Amino acid sequence: MSPADRPTPVAPPRSATGATGRTTHLSAEIVERARSLIALYPEPRSALIPLCHLAQEQDGWLRPEAMADIAELVGVTPAEVYGTATFYDMLHTEPVGTYLVSVCTNIACLLDGAAELLEHAEESLGVNVGATTADGVITLEEAECLADCDRAPCVQVNHRYVGAQTPESFDRLVADLRAGTRSDEIPSHGTLIRVRRTTGLQADRRQVADERAATAEAQARRAAEAESAGGGS
Repeated sequence: MSPADRPTPVAPPRSATGATGRTTHLSAEIVERARSLIALYPEPRSALIPLCHLAQEQDGWLRPEAMADIAELVGVTPAEVYGTATFYDMLHTEPVGTYLVSVCTNIACLLDGAAELLEHAEESLGVNVGATTADGVITLEEAECLADCDRAPCVQVNHRYVGAQTPESFDRLVADLRAGTRSDEIPSHGTLIRVRRTTGLQADRRQVADERAATAEAQARRAAEAESAGGGS
């Protein structure tokens, strides 16, 4: 068997044991919450996405400095944090407004006036889709299905449902957001959840390590057997 044909061996899991844990951007409170989250997982890097949400709660978006701190906390590179964050719609690596207003234009909503609503939103806010108002309060985005098809056209603000909207109700919604009268139900962008987690994956760390070691050993054995069989032919 040529080297190119051999299966890639299972690498041992990386952890944050070699990291210094020094952070320069995230607040002391966020770092404390981050460490509590990391403790819920068998491997520190498994907490990467929850930590991204924590950083977004602090700043409203994922700043490069925050991603560097997250990388330090979980033992990966900042590039890995960035690569993960850019995969998910709910994580933003560029600034957004205090309120991210998402208008669904999938088929059910499209048939019930979503295109017209989105056009009205652009005109009333004075920005195109993907842009933020001059006061930094509202970012408008066009969204794929938001799973609220019985209340079309569906709109979310900071990932909270606000029900079907008409041009008139949309303008009232924006006025409420700017006045801060809905802050109890719709916090500033980045606050995903206001309930603290206390449990994580219920798995014995030694069992996880043993299973990974067994997998690596079995893979190495199969590769050796395949190479031996190829050399004998």
